[in-house]
Amino acid sequence: MTFSRRDFIKSASLTVGALSLPGWALDAREATRLYDGVNKDAIADIALATAKKLGASYADIRINRYRQENVSTRERQVLNASSGQNFGFGVRVLINGTWGFGGSPIVTPEEAKRVTTEAAAIARANSTIQRHKIELVPTPKVTATWKSSFERDPFDVPAEEKTAMLLRLNEAALGVKGVSFVTSNLSSVNEQKYLATSDGSRIEQYIIRTNPSFSVTAVDRASGDFQAVNSLRQAQQIGFEYMTKHDWAGEAKTAAEHAVMKLTAKAVTPGKYDLVLHPSHLFLTIHESVGHSTELDRAMLWEANYAGTSFLTPDKAGKVQFGSKMVNFIADRTQPQGMATVAYDDEAVPGQSWHLVKDGLFVDWQTTRDTAKIVGHDKSYGCLHADSWGSVPFPRMPNVSLQPAKGNVSQDDLIGGVDKGILIFGRGSYSIDQQRYNFQFGGQTFWEIKGGKVVGMLKDVAYQSKTTDFWGALDGLGGQATYEVPGSPNDGKGEPGQSNSVSHGCPPARFRNINVLNTASGTNSGTAED
Repeated sequence: MTFSRRDFIKSASLTVGALSLPGWALDAREATRLYDGVNKDAIADIALATAKKLGASYADIRINRYRQENVSTRERQVLNASSGQNFGFGVRVLINGTWGFGGSPIVTPEEAKRVTTEAAAIARANSTIQRHKIELVPTPKVTATWKSSFERDPFDVPAEEKTAMLLRLNEAALGVKGVSFVTSNLSSVNEQKYLATSDGSRIEQYIIRTNPSFSVTAVDRASGDFQAVNSLRQAQQIGFEYMTKHDWAGEAKTAAEHAVMKLTAKAVTPGKYDLVLHPSHLFLTIHESVGHSTELDRAMLWEANYAGTSFLTPDKAGKVQFGSKMVNFIADRTQPQGMATVAYDDEAVPGQSWHLVKDGLFVDWQTTRDTAKIVGHDKSYGCLHADSWGSVPFPRMPNVSLQPAKGNVSQDDLIGGVDKGILIFGRGSYSIDQQRYNFQFGGQTFWEIKGGKVVGMLKDVAYQSKTTDFWGALDGLGGQATYEVPGSPNDGKGEPGQSNSVSHGCPPARFRNINVLNTASGTNSGTAED
C-alpha cells in the first residue's frame, strides 16, 4: 500500500499530538463543544460565591481553552502535522493575605465548588508561614470582549495549504548550489480566555499567534565543514496572512546564499569594534539584559531559582543611568503584533504602556496588583499571566521595546558612521549572568564594516559587555521606517516552569567600542569586561 503526501496531510491534520500533550488533551470538536456549551458566568458565580463564603478578600477564576497546531517539513517531504487542545479552569483566592490556587479540566458547577474549597484550604495553610501579607492595588471593574488583530485565523486554514507554502520555501533554498538541508516549520497558537473576578470584572479574550521558521544548511563535503542560517523573521501576534505578507521564499533563498558564504567567510580577529545590530538580532539582547532585569519579582529575589535575580534592586529606580540619553525602553501590553499584547492581563488590569528607561535613566518596573505597592505605586501595570488554566498566574514580561530615532535615519546611515565595525543579523547562542549584568551574544550572520561600507562576511563572532556599559555605548538609532517587532513564543520562567510569549520592537542600533571575541579559538582582545 502506498501513502502519498496528500494522504499523510489528511490523516495527520485530524490527529491530536498525544505524545506531546497532557492527558486531558481533547479532540477539536469535543473541545469546541465543551467550551461553547459551558455557562462560564454561572460557574464563575459559584466559584466566587464559595470563595467569599470561605473568607476570601479577593478571588478570580479563569476558564480557558488552548489550541496548538504545528506543521514541519524537511527538504521535499512533510515530517509532521499535528494539532491539540485542552480546556479547564483555575481559581485563585486571597485569604489572610495569602494566595491559594486550584485547577481542574472538569468544568462543572460541582467541580468549581470543590476546587475553590481546595484553593481556600491551601491559602489558609500557607498563611501560617506567610511573612508579609499580600495587598492588592485596585483596578476598575470591567465587562469586555476582545480579539487580537488578524485577517485569517490559521486554525481555519487547511493543512495542505500550510504544507504547500513550507515546501515552496524549502524549494527556494534548495535551488542554491551548495545547500544540502532545509527544514521549515509553522506553529499556530490560539488562547480563548475567560476571566471573572470578585471585583466584578467579566472578560473574554481571543488571541492568535503565528510562528513560521526555517533553517538552511550548506555543506562543504571536501572539508567536512557545514554552516547553517536560520530565519531572521520571528513570531508575531498575527494570523495566517503572515505567510503572504512576508516573502518567506525570498528570505529562505537569501539565507541559503549566506549559509554557502559562511563556508568560506573570514574568521573575525578579536578586538574592539563598533557594532551595528539589526532588529533580528538586537531583540534578544533587549530581552535578556533589559526585559528580565526590570522584572520586579527578580529584583525582590523572588525569582532566584530560575535564571537569577537582577542588578536593578528596588531602590535604584530613578537613580541608575542605564544607557546613553538616546535609550528609551517602553513596556507595552498594547503594541500591534506584539506577542505579549492583551486587552487585559490575568487579573483584569487593562493593557497599557509605560517607560522602563527614559532618556537613558532607569525609571520604573514591571508590576502586578500584588507587587505594585512594594515600589509605591497605586496601580498595576498589568503584568500578570499564566500559560495555562492549570498554572498559577505570576509576573511575566510585557513587550519591551527600544524606541527609534525621531528622524529619517536608515541602517546605511548608521553603517556610514563606522570606520571599523561589524553588522550582525539574527539570534544566536548567548549567555548572561544571574543578575542580568555580564553577557555574551552571538548571531546568525556577521558582516565586516570598513570606512563606512560593508566589505564582506565574517564568522565566529560574539561580543561581550556589561548591561549598563553596553547601552551606554549606544550612539545611533534607525528611524521609524527601520523599526521591526520580533517576538519569542517560549520565554521560560518560574518553578514549575511556565512559557510566555513576548516581543521586543526595535530599530537597528549602533554601539561604539564593544569587545569582540572569536568563538572558534576562544580568544579575545585581552580586555574583556571582567
